[in-house]
Order: sequence, then structure tokens, then C-alpha cells
Amino acid sequence: MASLFGALGGVFFLFGLLSLLLQVAGAPTDLAWIWANLGIGLALLAGAFVTNFETVRERMSSGEGRRIGKYGTSAVAQALILLVIVGALGFLANRYTKRWDVSEAGVHSISDQTRKVLAQQTQPVEITAFYAKLEQPNARVLLEKYQYVSDQVKVEYADPNQRPDLVERYGITPEKIGEGMLFVKIGEESVQVEQPNEEKLTNAIVKLTRQGAKKVYFVTGHNERPAEGKGADGKEGYARAADALRSENYQLETLNLETKAEVPEDADAVILAGPTLPMRPGDVDKLDRYLAGGGAILAMVDPRANTDFGAVLSGWGVDLNDDAVVDRLQSIFGQAMSPLAVPSANHEITKDMNEVTMFPMARTLSVRPVEGASFAPIVSGGENAWGERDLGRLFEEGVAERDDTDTPPPVVIGLAGTPKTSAAPQQAPAPDPVNPHEPPPPPQGTGRLVVFGDADFAANQAIDAYRNRDLFVNSVNWLLGDVESISIRPARSRASRLTLSAEQFTSIRSLALFVLPELIAVVGVWVWWSRRRAPGR
Repeated sequence: MASLFGALGGVFFLFGLLSLLLQVAGAPTDLAWIWANLGIGLALLAGAFVTNFETVRERMSSGEGRRIGKYGTSAVAQALILLVIVGALGFLANRYTKRWDVSEAGVHSISDQTRKVLAQQTQPVEITAFYAKLEQPNARVLLEKYQYVSDQVKVEYADPNQRPDLVERYGITPEKIGEGMLFVKIGEESVQVEQPNEEKLTNAIVKLTRQGAKKVYFVTGHNERPAEGKGADGKEGYARAADALRSENYQLETLNLETKAEVPEDADAVILAGPTLPMRPGDVDKLDRYLAGGGAILAMVDPRANTDFGAVLSGWGVDLNDDAVVDRLQSIFGQAMSPLAVPSANHEITKDMNEVTMFPMARTLSVRPVEGASFAPIVSGGENAWGERDLGRLFEEGVAERDDTDTPPPVVIGLAGTPKTSAAPQQAPAPDPVNPHEPPPPPQGTGRLVVFGDADFAANQAIDAYRNRDLFVNSVNWLLGDVESISIRPARSRASRLTLSAEQFTSIRSLALFVLPELIAVVGVWVWWSRRRAPGR
């Protein structure tokens, strides 16, 4: 009975001690369970000692007992010191939190966008997490990241079955809760977030704090990529790009310039996504007047696009070169016409982007020396990329050979800056009522223009590749003057990816298939020869 009591007591006491350490480290543990295990363990150990007291006393009085006592005391002391160290580490880890994220895509860290949004909060962000008790640990994984970054984030966990008063107070229907939802409140404004993740939660905070939604128009009528309606969900459509802008709390509409006398007054930005037909009479003048009045335009034009919009851009200060970017070293493997572009560290749109962007097929851009225009590169091709001008041979035969007629590196794929316009503002400022004979003041604001030599990079088939989504949305942020919104958005979980150039892949293949096997064979022959020459062989 003494040995049974001792063994059971040791088991109960050990599990109680481990549970206590987990509680100190911050893991939720039932205190009743901890104290029950410790109490039962101590009681059983005491029972074992009492029932076997005589045997223990005899052994302790012998030399063997003294030796066991000496080493046993040392072992107990070491165990206690170890427990104290572990407990202290658990206490420090609970008091001073530090996180590391070693995932390739950084999926376990708060994104740059979320950090910026939280840094701008001047009011508490009150979040009520409606989760069943067993599901609450899943919500903590997300919400503790926000609390780690900002002290303004206040979180309350509520089991909807135990807190029906909160469900009723916030007007939440039980069907919406599902596996869990968040009720986010800032000041007097609130919003419900279903199936929450970082992107949805951050966008909810942006929606509550950004005053007045800005409006972005997608131009139609020249066979541009559709952002809504027929074809928008296809691989060349812009439905995902439109959703990315809505996530920034921007309002979207389509704009057929033929049906409007001018670009609408509420147009904060206008997007021309891959026009392939000539501009209609009057369209260019409307866009020119819009820019002259401080408007903002994002233009994306593919190689060999059958449009005269290139002449319009030349007048504004950007030339669309009649070529296609070819890069055999820094591109999607086997697709030299899908270059990986390097973001510029010297422009607000791309300064925080530390990953490349991918362009399925692009043309190069040049800055035209027009007085009053100012542009800077935002994405450029690799050091081995060039602009192939023999497009007939390239597209018909698939052959590209660099020569003196081609656009030499470094090639520019994206430009951003202020254009030169030739028109007066589309709406003349009203005269001064005090001095009606005085000339009206000049238009407020300077037009902004972003141009890409490709429209595929933001289409459904490519917008989620590399940092294409950030490049597209950041460009619109910059056009709208929302510089504080330019950021790197939440990363999505993905398989770790190693991007290799064709030259690097060839080197690794040669090393694996030839160099290492040959080296092993040489060493084997040398060992065989050495053994044959050994004495006695």
C-alpha cells in the first residue's frame, strides 16, 4: 500500500505542479483542478510515508540511508531550483510579451497596414468577441496580436449562450454569430465582423475611423477590363481589384465618358484599366480638364493595345514604348515575358514594399521632357531585362534577341507623378463676391497620374501574386492623397516559396545531378584503391 500511495501521490502532485506552471505562464487552467491534484498528491505521499514509517526510519539510520539522503537531498534541491527557474521564466514571459514570426510570408504577424491603422487611433477600439467558450482560444490568437501592438484595443470575450443580454443590446441575430463574430465599436460608431480575420477586422476599424468615403470611377467604353458585371469575375476581369478598393472603404462606380459632359465632380480618382479601342471625340478633353482641376488618374496600357491613349499620355509627360519586357533571369521560370519587377525605395507608393511584383506581360515607359510634368519610377525590371521592339518576331515566332534597337536596361514599367495638362479646369472657380471684377483664383490642387505598362498585373489571375495587390491599392491610395493608408497588407498563408532565376536553377540542377554524384564516385574509387594497397591485401 505504501508503494501504491507513493506512486499515485507522485502522479497527482506532478500533474498539479505542471498545471500550476502553465497557469503562471498565462495558459488558461482550472484552479480547482490544480489545487485538487496538489492536495490529493500531498495526501497520498503523506499516507505512503506514514504507512511505511518504520522501514524509512531503519534505512535512514543505516549508511545506505545516509548516502541516499545525501544524493536525494541534492536531487530534490536541483529539482526545486529548476522549478523556480521555470516558474520565473513563465512569470517573465507572461509579464513581458515578445513574439517571433519565422513563417516565410509573415502570416503570424500583424501587417504594416494594421500597425499604421492602430497607431492613428485616438479613441479606444472596443471589441466584443462573441464566441462559445471552446472557440474563444481561436479568437485570442487574432485579437492578442492587436492588443500586443496597441493599448487602445480593449477586448471582451462573451459566450453568446451565457450573455444573451449583450446579444440583444448590440442587435445581433443568432444566425450571424455562427462559429463566432466580433462587435467593434469606436466612439458612437460600431460594426459587426462575421468570420473575422485580420483583413476584415482592420478594414472594419478603417471604416469606423475614415470620415467620408472617397469615390473611384472605372472608365468604360474603350474595351477596358470590367470591374463589375459581365466578365468581371473572369481571369482578365477586375472584380478582385474592385474588392480590394472596397476593403479600403472606397466607393466604386463605372464611368462612360460619352454619356457625361465632364468627369463627375465627386470623382476622387479615375482608372483606365487596359483600354484597347481608340478614344472617342471629347473623351481626352474631359480627362485633360479633370487633371487640370486637380484630378487623379491611374492608367494601365498593355503592349500592342489598339488604342490611341498613348498619344494622350505623351502630352501629359509619359511615353508608352512600342516594346515588350523580356527578362530571362528574373522572371517566372520558363516565361521570360513575365518579368518580376523591383519596387522603388524612393517613392511613397513602393518604399515599404520589400518583395517583387509580377507582370504577366508589360511594355516599358519613358518620361517625356515636358515642361511642368514631373515623374519618377515606382517599379522597374531587373538588371538583365530589356524592351524587345521586334514585336512581330516575338509574338509570332517566340524569339527575342537583344540588339541596339531595343530598349536597354534599366527598364521602367511604372511611373507616378504630376502631369502637364493643356486644358483649363473643367469647372472654373466662382468669382470673389466681395471683388467680382477680380480674376478668379487658380484651381486648387495638382493633378496626379500613375501609369503602368501592363493591365494584367491587377487582373484576377495575377493580383494575388507576390505584392501585386499592394502595388495596385497603394497606387490608388497615393492618387487619393491617402498616404497614411499606403502599406503592406495582411499576408495570406501560403506554402514557402523560393524564387530562383533560370541561372540559379541551372546551377542547382548541375550541382545535384552531376557535381555531387561525381564527387561521391571519386571518393569511392579513392577509398577502394587505398584499401587494395593496404598491407596484407
